[in-house]
Amino acid sequence: MKLTNRWNLLIYRLWSPIYDGLVDRFFFHKGRRRAIQVLAARPGESLLLVGVGTGADLPLLPQGVMALGVDLSPDMLARARQKLPLEGRQVGLAIGDAGCLPTPEAQFDAAVLSLILSVVPDGAACLRETLRSLKPGGRIIVFDKFLPENGRLSLGRRFINIFTTLLGTDITRRFSQMADGLEINLMREEASLLHGTYRILLLERKDI
Repeated sequence: MKLTNRWNLLIYRLWSPIYDGLVDRFFFHKGRRRAIQVLAARPGESLLLVGVGTGADLPLLPQGVMALGVDLSPDMLARARQKLPLEGRQVGLAIGDAGCLPTPEAQFDAAVLSLILSVVPDGAACLRETLRSLKPGGRIIVFDKFLPENGRLSLGRRFINIFTTLLGTDITRRFSQMADGLEINLMREEASLLHGTYRILLLERKDI
């Protein structure tokens, strides 16, 4: 099964009531917090959160930043709105497709891609649209799971992926394939959850 926007709208409607309390709190929070630390956003910077979901990243943002969170799911965004307002941070939310963002070109200083490249139908399009929305030299922090660059896609992983896509995530994606041909520099990479199955990548849009 391949992920589609139609399926994601359905599955994340089901996830939205339990995501924060069950999934994020007990599993993803530590990785999110570390990713935001690595991004090191500064007061006055504008941030784009693609696939903001229930807004789990929003309370982790430093004070003094301005942020726009975009998500396809109205149900997930409804949960994100419950976290607002956040003291010292200007945050807006908008419905939008990560593969065709409703954002101007070269608008943001930095972007947060938490657990979205493995969820959207086209991870490369999501990354490309994020880059389009960044100013030259802008930064992207990625927190997600990827197939190891030096590892093969086993039959077992393909089989398990049948079930994970039903839950709204693809475990067979390789970051280098999504980033191929894009004007980005990899500034930092570190292992995160599940012994490095999840990784944190700091990227920079090339100043061309």
